[in-house]
Amino acid sequence: MRFSSFEDYELIDASCGERLERWGNIILIRPDPQVIWNTPKRNVLWNQAHAIYHRSNTGGGYWKKLKKMPDVWKIQYDGLIFRLKLMNFKHTGIFPEQAANWEFIYNKIRKTDRKLNILNLFAYTGAATLVAAKAGAKVCHVDASKGMVSWAKENAIASGLHERPIRWIVDDCIKFVQREIRRGKKYDGIIMDPPSYGRGPSGEVWRLEEQLFSLVNLCLNLLSDEAKFFILNSYTTGLSPAVMEYLLGETIQKNLSGKVKSEEIGLLVKEHNRVLPCGSTAIWQSLD
Repeated sequence: MRFSSFEDYELIDASCGERLERWGNIILIRPDPQVIWNTPKRNVLWNQAHAIYHRSNTGGGYWKKLKKMPDVWKIQYDGLIFRLKLMNFKHTGIFPEQAANWEFIYNKIRKTDRKLNILNLFAYTGAATLVAAKAGAKVCHVDASKGMVSWAKENAIASGLHERPIRWIVDDCIKFVQREIRRGKKYDGIIMDPPSYGRGPSGEVWRLEEQLFSLVNLCLNLLSDEAKFFILNSYTTGLSPAVMEYLLGETIQKNLSGKVKSEEIGLLVKEHNRVLPCGSTAIWQSLD
C-alpha cells in the first residue's frame, strides 16, 4: 500500500467509524466506513474539533459547527494552494491520499524532455491538474460540474498557475472523449478519477461498473504513440486494485506495451502509526 501525507493535512486518529483530521489549522471529524475498530479516543483534539459531520438515517447528512471557523480556508501542498470548504456529502474539496499519485504525476512529467499533453477526466477541484501544470505540462481539465470547474480555476489562481496552458471544460466526460477522438486529439497522459455514480450536465447517467471498461477503451484512442501514463483511481467498494490492473492490462497495456501496477492508497494515522486504506489506484506507464 502506498500512503502519503503533507504538512497541511494530518490524519490524527481514527476510531468508532470516524476520522479526526487536521486541515491546516482546522480540526474536523468525519465518518469513515473503513474505521471498524473501537480503540480509545485519547487524543484531546477529539474534543476540540471545529466541526463534525453527522450522517442522516434517511441518507446524506450534515455538518455541525462546534467552533467559529471560516466558510472557506486554504491549505498548501508543495507550493500549491487549495481552497477548502465544508460540502454537503462530508467532503472538503480535496482527497489528501491522492498525494501519492500527485508525486508520480509530477515526477513522470518533469523527467520527460518535451512538453506533455495531459487529460484529466472527472477532474473535480483540480489538484492533479495543478500538479501536472506545475510540472510543465499542458492540461485539459474536464468535469461535468460547472461549480467544480470554477472551484478548480480558483485553486489555479491561488496557486499562481492561472496563466499556464490549462483548458477548463464543463462537459460529460464520455461525450467529451468521443468528440476529442473525432477531432483527432492525442494526449501523452490520462488521469481518470470517476465516481461510482453521477450525472452529466444534461442529465447523463454514469454507473462505474457498467461504463468504465468502455470508457477506458475509448480513451485508448486518445493516447499518443509516445504516451507516458494512464492513471485510474477508484473509491468504489468491490472494485479492487487487482480488477483495475486487469482492466488496464487488457486495454492499455495490450495495445501500447509498457507495464501496469495497482495497489491501495491510504493515509498514515498518527495516533497508532498504522495506514488507513482510502481507495485504489491502477497505473499503466511506458517503460522509458
